[in-house]
Amino acid sequence: MDRTVVLHYHLFKNAGTSLDQILRRNFGPRWVTREFPMSEDNSAELAEWIRSEPGAVAFSTHTAMGPVPRIEGVNIVSVMLLRDPVARIRSAYRFERKQDADTWGAELAKQHDLEGYVRARLERVNDRQCRNFQTHRLASMVPGDAPELDRARAGLRQLSVVGLVEAFEDAVSDLAGAIRPAYPDFEWKTVRANTTTAAPPTSEDARIDTLMAEANADDRALLAEARALLDGAREPE
Repeated sequence: MDRTVVLHYHLFKNAGTSLDQILRRNFGPRWVTREFPMSEDNSAELAEWIRSEPGAVAFSTHTAMGPVPRIEGVNIVSVMLLRDPVARIRSAYRFERKQDADTWGAELAKQHDLEGYVRARLERVNDRQCRNFQTHRLASMVPGDAPELDRARAGLRQLSVVGLVEAFEDAVSDLAGAIRPAYPDFEWKTVRANTTTAAPPTSEDARIDTLMAEANADDRALLAEARALLDGAREPE
């Protein structure tokens, strides 16, 4: 019988910590996490990680890139949560602003308001944190010369479970269904972890939101496609 594992593509500020808590509560020490050098394709390293942890069930990483690994004798249930890109960037800024870290992003957030933070990241070469971040990550799953958004749309269909932060419970329910044949006792309840509270709206919000929306048009299109896919999958036959 094939071994079944969960591979969580934990995107920054997309409710991944809440999902990890559910996985850890179910699998205890069989939930593991690791980070990898960022490249266009580190799926071979992911595959080796899964092979090197034969007792583990759930694998979570922020830095997975490339196609979902294929391993003989292993059924990989891949899961990724997506979020409205403007909400995600706002959350990332709040998190980095309060984070006790000396990373470039954390220092930038502490030194600037949201608009300054976003503009600085948009101007930085190869920084995708505020520009179609989710599209970039999904597109890596389908290498090739096609436009990034087209590859990201195809990447959606490479995943076993696509979830939306706005419908977190549905996402976890879908994951439970996907792994039920191997793990029928998987249980979950809603948790909120690593969250940040939104600040009250200001008069500048509309301008900043417009800036972020324009820089993340592909992410918005991708989110709409994910919603349509999920709505179609849940329509009664």
